[in-house]
Amino acid sequence: MNSTLATKDKLTRRNFLSVGIPMLWSPLFKAISGTGVLSEQQRDPRLTARPGRPTIPAPRGAVIVETEKGQGGILYVPERYQPTTPAPLIVALHGGGGRARTWERLYEPCEEHGIVLLAPESRGRTWDAIQGMFGPDVVFLDSTLEYVFARCAIDPNKIALAGFSDGASYALSLGPSNGDLFSQLIAFSPGFSYPEEPIIGRPKVFISHGSEDRVLPVTLSRDGIAPMFDMDGYTIRYEEFTGGHEMPPEVVTKALDWFLESEP
Repeated sequence: MNSTLATKDKLTRRNFLSVGIPMLWSPLFKAISGTGVLSEQQRDPRLTARPGRPTIPAPRGAVIVETEKGQGGILYVPERYQPTTPAPLIVALHGGGGRARTWERLYEPCEEHGIVLLAPESRGRTWDAIQGMFGPDVVFLDSTLEYVFARCAIDPNKIALAGFSDGASYALSLGPSNGDLFSQLIAFSPGFSYPEEPIIGRPKVFISHGSEDRVLPVTLSRDGIAPMFDMDGYTIRYEEFTGGHEMPPEVVTKALDWFLESEP
């Protein structure tokens, strides 16, 4: 792991959430655990959409995503996309109160590298698991993935789930249950990871965090989330930068290079 993390106690995700996060930042823990455990009716984190042979011509550029489950989000398909060559896909999740346009900064590098970008929008102000359950956002995300796979040939070995802030926490919570879909997880300034069973596969993990972050303290990633994934057997890269609650361009570039260069 590319970090200075050091801890000897074996932690599971469950006991990290109940022990590690309260020690690191108790107000956050109270906020995300106030509803107790995820409800039995709304805790399924599994996504069923899978890449295959597209049946609808792919657009080019940015288009609004509209599915039978609702509208919200952007699909960006680079001009260089060729249906005969499966493309990498990044699914990018906005922060709390954010929108899909957060990820417009990725249009240029996606164009350069031939990456398809899906930026869905949460059904509420933030992602459902942040509020104590998996539910409507999982259903909508699944429908947006079906939308993409129906239009674009996607490399099944190059699909990343990425996010910023709340979106990063959601990526690190949903991703471990869908390691048979996502090859990599990218988390910019996450606050926690709360996966539900089943845990499937071991996607590679990239985490970045600003040393001066006053929204979600860097200790959450440095002393908690990153070591947890490392001890759970994930291949992890941790990048700490001088800055606040943000995604500096140079860090985004490192994440994209890591995504493209990592072996399945």
